[in-house]
Amino acid sequence: MTDQWWWNYAMILVAGWIATDIWRWIGVFAGGKLREDGELLIWVRCVATALVAGVIARLILFPSGALAEMPMWLRAASAIIGFAVFSITGQKVVYGVLSGVIVLIAGWFLIGGV
Repeated sequence: MTDQWWWNYAMILVAGWIATDIWRWIGVFAGGKLREDGELLIWVRCVATALVAGVIARLILFPSGALAEMPMWLRAASAIIGFAVFSITGQKVVYGVLSGVIVLIAGWFLIGGV
């Protein structure tokens, strides 16, 4: 049975489903009992925010791939402008991300990165 070509893919799907679905069900059952202003959810939001900040800092300071070809000042400027647009537009994530990407691409074209 394990000689079939699809067996490895089936195992990956089943293992991935079991590993993630259990936590989803725990979240559904526990989520109804948690207060939004409770200490646990405040801590979870703080950890999530710190993780996102860490990923952004890593992308700016230690980029890889095509992002590494762009100067650091351009990466930092696009993040700052993206955050400013995010704040000005009433915390609309789409506008913040799009403006940061537009600044990054426009700056890349202006410095002759193409």
